[in-house]
Amino acid sequence: MAGYKGGFGGFGGNAQMQQLMRQAQKMQEEIAKAQEELEEAEIEGESGGGLVKVVVNGKKVVSSITISPNAVDPDDMEMLEDLIVAALNAAYELADQMYNEKMGKYGNAGGMF
Repeated sequence: MAGYKGGFGGFGGNAQMQQLMRQAQKMQEEIAKAQEELEEAEIEGESGGGLVKVVVNGKKVVSSITISPNAVDPDDMEMLEDLIVAALNAAYELADQMYNEKMGKYGNAGGMF
């Protein structure tokens, strides 16, 4: 133990540790801001040329579904169901793109904070 100086085992002095803490705090703030932007986003997916529209946020929470009366055929409810699924999938795909743009640069760190 002749050359042991204590400290944080390779992190260097206290100044470097403080710098790491500042960087971590800055990243945490950026992640929180990105998550807030995702929650507040309004992303619209549509199908059937606009017969069905779905609005979700960047975290894939549905806030509204709009169905044109022209999409409603009592004898073909399966078509309307398919249009709703297609609109949801379109909105989710856009939400995934937004999420990756906002959070992708943080990798797994997004779940750390």
